[in-house]
Amino acid sequence: MARPQLIDDAALIERLSHTFRAFGYEGASLTRLAKSAGMQKPSLYHRFPHGKRQMAEEVLTAARGWYVAHVFGPLARDGSPAERIAAVAQALDTFYEGGKQGCLLNLMAQPPGEDSPFAGPIREMFAALIDAFAAVAREAGLKPADAAEHAGRTVALLHGSLVLSRGLNSNAPFRAFTASLARELGISK
Repeated sequence: MARPQLIDDAALIERLSHTFRAFGYEGASLTRLAKSAGMQKPSLYHRFPHGKRQMAEEVLTAARGWYVAHVFGPLARDGSPAERIAAVAQALDTFYEGGKQGCLLNLMAQPPGEDSPFAGPIREMFAALIDAFAAVAREAGLKPADAAEHAGRTVALLHGSLVLSRGLNSNAPFRAFTASLARELGISK
């Protein structure tokens, strides 16, 4: 008879996500991943037979699911653009723990020029986020080219504010970003 799992899949993925966010893909050793999961390495391999790469893929899949539910969904629903942006700002604040958590997409990316199994999904996530922000900006009255420019800059500011918050050991840059999200997209309240 198989032993019952001591941690459910969602909680396990969340713990692994914290490790990848803290150390990146290369720095997230199996020892660190097992420790954060509260499991022994053999148990971790039992749950993820394809190892660290499978863990990272599942963490990225979960992050995409979170973005679909808490960012893309709210941006596409009914309500004023300002209301939807405010809801997304709050959701991003929760996901990134007020700027305390690093940008998972950045930390999972490989250096330029290196092969990365995550390059495609990361590129798709960034493109989808830019498209979603641009759609709301267009709905708020911006011309398509202006909306795309604002959206691209907004995504850069989001992830840059996370890097800056981490580097300064202060959540102030991220909090300033979330407070200015509507303005960055050219949406008046």
